[in-house]
Amino acid sequence: MEKLLKEIQNLTGLKLTARQAAAFQRYEQLLMEWNARFNLTAVRDVEGVRTKHFLDSLTCMQAWRETPPGKLIDVGTGAGFPGIPLKIVLPAMQLTLVESVGKKADFCRLVVQELELDKVQVVQARAEDLGQQVAHREQYDWAVARAVATLPVLAEYLLPLVRVGGGMLAQKGEGGPAEAQQAERAIKLLGGCLRHLKPVHLPGIAEDRYLVIIDKIARTPPQYPRRVGLAAKKTL
Repeated sequence: MEKLLKEIQNLTGLKLTARQAAAFQRYEQLLMEWNARFNLTAVRDVEGVRTKHFLDSLTCMQAWRETPPGKLIDVGTGAGFPGIPLKIVLPAMQLTLVESVGKKADFCRLVVQELELDKVQVVQARAEDLGQQVAHREQYDWAVARAVATLPVLAEYLLPLVRVGGGMLAQKGEGGPAEAQQAERAIKLLGGCLRHLKPVHLPGIAEDRYLVIIDKIARTPPQYPRRVGLAAKKTL
């Protein structure tokens, strides 16, 4: 755990409190226990969890510099990534975790309860449905997602949830630059503008990774997101 805390400090510039360190330790423990019974994530070893889940989630901090979001929505969060690690290091932030699979949503609720995280809601729903609900549409400073869909599809899931002046952040692998090019039309149509493709490096991971950072500069037209499944079938 000492090594992880040092790596978090190197990555984010933050020195964690004892309570934050204990939260990561308990999260790791819960993840290992649940993974033994349910297929929550493909990564099952402690070292992998620390690097590919915790540290990878925290690379999002590099997109925000000194102004982290006050209100964040994490779509397709799975076992809580990147949202929960970000909440642990940014305790003042309001967080909404969106997950359509019941078991994964249940796990997220358990983690939120066990870690005593306040201002967190877990919603079992599809992003397309939330994007058309008044309670969620254009209500967030930032929307994030990791390994959920290709970027043109992801833009239709995330941008409708973000207020004008906010942003969308997609964590991508080596295909990030090509996906960003393919998504140009969709991003523009949905009120976004590609700001930056930021390469990120994780200790011991050789492959390229990117943060795709998109600013929300105009309101999303009311017909988007389209009904469930259409974004993936008929990509903008």
